[in-house]
Amino acid sequence: MAKLLVAVALVIAASFPALAQPAPSPKVRNDLAPTGKLRAAINFGNGVLAQKGPNGEPHGVSADLATALAKRLGVPVEFVIYSAAGLVFAGAKENAWDIAFIAIEPVRAADVAFTAPYVLIEGTYMVRKDSLLHDVGDVDQPGIKIGVGLGSVYDLYLTRTLKHATLVRAAKGGAAGGIEPFINDRLDAAAGVREPLDDYARDHPEVRVMAGHFEEIRQAIGTPQGRTAGAAYLRAFVEEMKASGFVADALKRSGQSAPVAPPAS
Repeated sequence: MAKLLVAVALVIAASFPALAQPAPSPKVRNDLAPTGKLRAAINFGNGVLAQKGPNGEPHGVSADLATALAKRLGVPVEFVIYSAAGLVFAGAKENAWDIAFIAIEPVRAADVAFTAPYVLIEGTYMVRKDSLLHDVGDVDQPGIKIGVGLGSVYDLYLTRTLKHATLVRAAKGGAAGGIEPFINDRLDAAAGVREPLDDYARDHPEVRVMAGHFEEIRQAIGTPQGRTAGAAYLRAFVEEMKASGFVADALKRSGQSAPVAPPAS
């Protein structure tokens, strides 16, 4: 699995304001930074959450949250870079990271403890402009073929829920991984995250993105199961960062319009 480690000094974290959550206990620090640094998995396959800076460094809400958390813990942050969510999840079993920014998914919950979501994004379909498929409910029909990114959260969801249509998986995964097989194999639809599908459609007038969605994708912070104190601290951290406006500000700075998730019930 290809990955890139980028060490980030604490001085970078100093640019973020001090926040109100109590100082973490030694147990929390040991759970979340057992190597003496916070290893944060960043998925460049989801452009809503992470974007590449001029030198390949991660920008966006995921990187901002990781940096703020490392400041709380009093440790450096080390970004562990991935190209798709499925690869991030595989890294949990290899002890490659301490926290990750991935979508809540029942299939992953046996290995990853999730916070409540901090951002909500939509999974939807892109089709050709002259397609007879107009609503997301039209797509699950016999003979319909849908491109998806292998191991993405929408791949897992559609695998569970589709009754008739066939999924064609692109090995590279990612939030817009379904576009490549849709184009190359002349499929009926591409499944993916709305924002990158909209970006593609703006430059390709021969396609359109459906207004509805088949899934509300709940983006959260995860940590490997068994880190009980760390998981509890992360849950409180996420709620504070939503309530304080930190998440909304980070999304705005990175040019993203996805909504902040509501408070956890």
